[in-house]
Amino acid sequence: MRRESLIAGERERHAVLRVLGERAAEGSRPGARRDRARVALVIEGGGMRGTISAGMALALHEAGVADAFDAVYGASAGAITGAWLLSGTPEQLTGWAEPAYAKAMIRPANLWRGRPVVDVRNLVEHLYREVARMDFDAILAHPVEYHPLATDTETGASTDLRPWLTGPAELRLALRASAALPFLAGPPVALGGRLFYDAGLAESVPYRTALAQGATHVLVLRSRTAPPPGANVPGAVERPSYGSRLVAATALRAHPKALHDVYFARERRLLEDDALLARYDLAEQEGAAVLSVRPGPDAPRVGRLTRDGATLRAALDAGRSAMLHLLAPQG
Repeated sequence: MRRESLIAGERERHAVLRVLGERAAEGSRPGARRDRARVALVIEGGGMRGTISAGMALALHEAGVADAFDAVYGASAGAITGAWLLSGTPEQLTGWAEPAYAKAMIRPANLWRGRPVVDVRNLVEHLYREVARMDFDAILAHPVEYHPLATDTETGASTDLRPWLTGPAELRLALRASAALPFLAGPPVALGGRLFYDAGLAESVPYRTALAQGATHVLVLRSRTAPPPGANVPGAVERPSYGSRLVAATALRAHPKALHDVYFARERRLLEDDALLARYDLAEQEGAAVLSVRPGPDAPRVGRLTRDGATLRAALDAGRSAMLHLLAPQG
């Protein structure tokens, strides 16, 4: 896709697309901007459902607009996708659709061995260092800021891990911390003298952190399809599921009440995010310009632990198609 296509019909386009189009058309680079905007890319988590948002990120790379962003914020699987986008080899985002990738991380048999079912350590410390090599130095040196998020086990707060990214080893720990699901992925990860769990406990769609840090324009890559009409209105929240209560009583039992509270509030927070982001999409929310990209209604259903190659390839294609459709010229 030609970069110029982004600015076609720009008067009718969302403010986020307009600024991306203008930057792409002029070849704007981080650190040498001609505008005063701070444009952030935000990538939702969701385990293997992150294959969808990985397809979206791949399309941004293919369209030649990745350098139009000033910062990338990622939660859990979204943090991994963000790292690949800035790694120097973003084409390896296609690895999300490779069964070998999924099998390196999702290991159901580990449940009977007392080991994590979601083996993020093996993924980051083995696969990304020795097989499908991720250039950690390139991510750290990239002029686009990288912001992986995680949940502080002491306070339950969503935490930007960027201050601790002092080298490749710390970056790998941050990737592991951002995706450290309670129970499924083992114990929390230590970084900077603190313990962290998966970002999704506190902020699975990390646009709030991007806005708090001064973003004026935010593009949000969602891994979930849009909720049915009326479902995105926050209302009464049912009692936490049996599974959630089990995780809290086992994996989280030694942690403070603050972490339990934020964990149990996940569903309501997602409803609130859906409602607020919908208002942003329609430019009905004051303040920064925020636009979400979601997979279409025909996108395959991908679970957190999906390993089927055909399903994952379809998910990657669905995300890529959704982004290319958004970037296409408007008639």
